[in-house]
Amino acid sequence: MPDTFQLEIVTPEKKVVDTAAAEVQIPGKNGYLGILPGHAPLITELAVGEITFRAGAEERRLAVAWGFAEVLPAKVTILAETAESPSEIDVERARKAKERAEQRLASGDPSVDVERSLEALHKADTRLEVAGKKG
Repeated sequence: MPDTFQLEIVTPEKKVVDTAAAEVQIPGKNGYLGILPGHAPLITELAVGEITFRAGAEERRLAVAWGFAEVLPAKVTILAETAESPSEIDVERARKAKERAEQRLASGDPSVDVERSLEALHKADTRLEVAGKKG
């Protein structure tokens, strides 16, 4: 059995990753999935979260939001609405987005879309965590 698979992560703007990987953790809609070479085929919807993968001795992290992943025994393709490496994340923007979401949720205003505010909060938290600036 091979010890790697081809990993491609694509957004509408660009191909973010195209490498051989030994493992990947994907934020699926119903929880995280761990993928190793030879995994059974599946398709899953992505949630907001962190993708971590190992390419050689290096572990890499990306903040992703929404999309789909196709898993085949020798290839994993992730089509994400957004995918950002730690260096691409605007930490100040993420902090401001987190503050706005928290203010909306704490306001008690019945016109606030709670689900949308929770998603914005989760996305901002994920971006800060991947950037290493959580807190």
